[in-house]
Amino acid sequence: MKTGIIDVGGGLRGSFGAGVLDRCLDDHVEFDYGIGVSAGSANVSSFFAGQKGRNYIFYTEYTFRSAYMSLHNLVHKHNYLDLDYIYGTLSNEDGENPLNYRALKASGKEYYAVATNALNGRPRYFTIEDGMKENRYDALKASCCVPIADEPYVVEGLPYVDGGLSDPVPVQKAMDDGCDKIVLILTMPKGHIPVTRSDRMAARWLMRKGYPHAARGMLQRPNRYNHGVDLAMDLEREHRALIIAPADIGAMKTLTKDRAAIKDMYMQGYMLAGRIKDFMQE
Repeated sequence: MKTGIIDVGGGLRGSFGAGVLDRCLDDHVEFDYGIGVSAGSANVSSFFAGQKGRNYIFYTEYTFRSAYMSLHNLVHKHNYLDLDYIYGTLSNEDGENPLNYRALKASGKEYYAVATNALNGRPRYFTIEDGMKENRYDALKASCCVPIADEPYVVEGLPYVDGGLSDPVPVQKAMDDGCDKIVLILTMPKGHIPVTRSDRMAARWLMRKGYPHAARGMLQRPNRYNHGVDLAMDLEREHRALIIAPADIGAMKTLTKDRAAIKDMYMQGYMLAGRIKDFMQE
């Protein structure tokens, strides 16, 4: 039986997924396969590397540094989130909180980070070997590149934006790759989401930048998200999937810098993840 875990990310709401995965480490729950979208890609990489608590520090401490995300970055670097600082300066082997890439690679896990090709709007599923080299974590930077907050991140000459535009809930991908049981981490309460004003603003921004396919992906994101959740709920009724989602997110949005709320989401994830061990043993 092939088991998989999916973390859909969600900016700073991704602290919920960090809590879920830390609980899995504490409960010695393992998966053969992991796929992360946006912040979820970083969460899953640390999880497979066995680095409990690593992501928690990123959410609760580093987030509040101006070098991480700030208007200063936006004005001087044209990027609100400095992805090179997050997944370079902090994460490299000589950084403050390095990703243990060697442990990640030695884990033998099947890992994917979802990013969206800004030119054609299609998903790219980066692997440990493809876009993830020690001290060069382009896959994470591409997957976490939020439109408007950041300019598209260029990998091998191609511009990429957040994986949530093209495959926000990659349940079908996990099934196509042979997963028999799936745990899906959502960072919104379970259910459908609508097209929002921020989606429309991001789509207009992408269109002005010359990325019409990515702009359409931004507007289609809610439908794709809802389809993925519906598929997971069907699998859940068949006892082939388990959805872990917060009951309430309060005022937390993608980039809401509220330390108490971020910590609360982490603890929600940690507590709700207690269900996973029993599900995996069924």
